[in-house]
Amino acid sequence: MDQTTALNQVKPYRDSKLSKKEQVTGMFDHIAFRYDLLNHLLSWGIDRIWRRRAIRLLRDSRPRTLLDVATGTGDFALTASGILGCEKIVGIDLSGEMLAIAQKKVNQAGLQGVISLREGDGEAINFPDGSFDAVTVAFGLRNFENLEKGVREMARVLHKGGKLVILECSPVEGFPMKHLFQFYFHRIMPTVGKWISRDSSAYGYLPASVKAFPSAGEMVQIINRSGFHSASCKKMTFGICTIYSASR
Repeated sequence: MDQTTALNQVKPYRDSKLSKKEQVTGMFDHIAFRYDLLNHLLSWGIDRIWRRRAIRLLRDSRPRTLLDVATGTGDFALTASGILGCEKIVGIDLSGEMLAIAQKKVNQAGLQGVISLREGDGEAINFPDGSFDAVTVAFGLRNFENLEKGVREMARVLHKGGKLVILECSPVEGFPMKHLFQFYFHRIMPTVGKWISRDSSAYGYLPASVKAFPSAGEMVQIINRSGFHSASCKKMTFGICTIYSASR
């Protein structure tokens, strides 16, 4: 079994007969009201730094149009607007509840004319070929039902020369950090996540999906064979998170 197949078999609710896509959508609808709090709490706030560093990789290309796949509650899209000054940012996500929270943030920031949000599937992006200058996805790729199909879709909607940036959790390697983070991921995170989000499965799914995610080297190969070139990766904070970038 290859790594992408293994990842697809990691689902939030083991007893459910729904597809991974349906389960992930339901899970995020359920935890949306606590998602931002838990995201910042469980990452000690470092997730904000990771987002900014990922977005800054796009500054030299100066994208006018950007698609943020699996936009969730909109943090990446909002940060990108502030750093890049794009004319148009579109955020898509399967979870209507997450998008509702994102829309409130966009309205509060007065960015309705720049950022638009819509329900959408990252594996079947509802835009024509070559629609965007840049595509981003932060902490969403491991939730895809078919990871490679999603990456190919991102390549399709980018114009020639467009840029891709992916920000994703990654398995920590090497003693002693590997063992410390395994304890944190498998003991502390599910307990805190369950207590705050009131979902006993959501924050058990997170470490399982991270463990099943392709290694950095494998992910670079997947990106390069899915319509991109010059893919590279940069590990952040002891390898907890990895930033991938590539050109169309």
